Amino acid sequence: MELEKVREYIDVLDGREREVIVGRFGLDLKKEKTQREIAKELNISRSYVSRIEKRALMKMFHEFYRAEKEKRNKNT
Repeated sequence: MELEKVREYIDVLDGREREVIVGRFGLDLKKEKTQREIAKELNISRSYVSRIEKRALMKMFHEFYRAEKEKRNKNT
């Protein structure tokens, strides 16, 4: 997926979700971080980081799927 597309779908996330995803995947052009590193920075548990990450990725996927479905419906 192009970086522009990622930015488009990352906009559906709230602040903490965005912070976790950006950190995990190095989207701020820095080194990718582990869930433990992010947990320490945010002062939350690693398992909570995991839940936030999963929820954020699902939100992004659903937004992507919705947009693709909309494109297909316009083309038919």
